[in-house]
Amino acid sequence: MTSRQPTHTPYDGSSKLFTIGLKPLDPDRWIEVDEHLLPHLAEKRRLYAEIPERVFVEEDGTRDAQREVFDLLGEHLLTKHPDIYRRSGDGIEVVGAGKFDGPDAGFRHAPLIAASLLVQEDLILMRRGESGWRLVAGSLCFPSSWSLCEKFGKPLQQIHAPVPGFGPGTRPADLINRMFDGLQGQAVERYNWSIQAGDALYHPLSNVERIDRATSRPTRFPDGDVNAHAFIRVERQTLRKLPASRDILFTIRIHLDPLKVLASHPDRQALAVSFAAQLEELDQAQLDYKGLTADRDRLVAFLNDMAKAA
Repeated sequence: MTSRQPTHTPYDGSSKLFTIGLKPLDPDRWIEVDEHLLPHLAEKRRLYAEIPERVFVEEDGTRDAQREVFDLLGEHLLTKHPDIYRRSGDGIEVVGAGKFDGPDAGFRHAPLIAASLLVQEDLILMRRGESGWRLVAGSLCFPSSWSLCEKFGKPLQQIHAPVPGFGPGTRPADLINRMFDGLQGQAVERYNWSIQAGDALYHPLSNVERIDRATSRPTRFPDGDVNAHAFIRVERQTLRKLPASRDILFTIRIHLDPLKVLASHPDRQALAVSFAAQLEELDQAQLDYKGLTADRDRLVAFLNDMAKAA
């Protein structure tokens, strides 16, 4: 599931945690397609077949915007990756992926599900209302420690409430809302990263589980073997305002790499030193939010040893 070298290394300090960190995005680079496309799509299909209600939500009145997402994605993929995508009747086919009818629930024919089964990204639709920008539809098969069902229908300030420094009334929360309001034809991107035990793409966490984790502060590596179990989870996030509906499409692409893969990276010393330094800079609330309180010191030691061996 992992590539020989990490595709993105935001832990080099180029994308600081707990900051907004938006950058302009070249439209040609909007969607990332790599050698993991078919395995990632297979995992999405499994989740849709087994737990569709946990990985897809939609409000009434969002199907037109969902269709807009499908059409926009289709045009982009057919143009940029014609060797992988081709038209098939009224839809689009991923070469080598085979046929999948979607979940059995009433939203079988939701355009956002069809769109999500073309790409490795998760797709979230945000709509402006009286309470601000709220989550009105989403396909989230690869959550990074959050629950789609718990965030469904909530405005941004409530969605970000658990994030240290981003809750309702904070300056970052106000900035994000203003940025959403001001987003026009341009697309933007940002990166986030965390460390998890194992390579599971589907990595949900409820609010109750988050509170329990922050309180009990369990280790993710009870056997102490960081080298064997630690994975870097990088989120590449993009935002663009849809031209017709004026909703905002939020995409999330997950990259998973073993932490030990950095040892063979040509910039391993600089990456390991920067990674360790950023972990050391996290305060208690940030460590608890990331679930790294119990393991920060051993991760820092592992990275520092890697840097010394370079």
